[in-house]
Amino acid sequence: MIAHKIPVSVLVVIHTADGQVLLMERADAPGFWQSVTGSQDAGETLEQTAIREVREETGLDAAAFELTRWGIENRYAIYERWRHRYAPGVTHNTEHVFGLKLPVAQPVIVATHEHLHYRWLPWKVAAARCFSPSNAAAIRLLPTRL
Repeated sequence: MIAHKIPVSVLVVIHTADGQVLLMERADAPGFWQSVTGSQDAGETLEQTAIREVREETGLDAAAFELTRWGIENRYAIYERWRHRYAPGVTHNTEHVFGLKLPVAQPVIVATHEHLHYRWLPWKVAAARCFSPSNAAAIRLLPTRL
């Protein structure tokens, strides 16, 4: 039996105190850049999902830095190319936005099955590079969070 993804996810904008943002290029969609994202596992809190996804995708320990829930929920249609990961009939996902503030940009270890490369970019450049409108909108809010 195939375990389907839960249509509840986190988006974690990893950033520095001076507004640098970490973006990663998707392995399954080269040219698509994004922040850390991932679906909630059964029984997890959203904070636990954020910590797990950051660790899996970057090797960073989110609990060692300033992880904050931004109070933003985005509901959007799941891209057709990824709908097969969800139960039949599931077409929408609810995304919960978090920020993870690091004192300075740090090297990360990308999960090669998920990402090809990473870059630390000024927030305006990062927002323009994101393929996801909700990811770009969250990054554009960063100056109000610094």
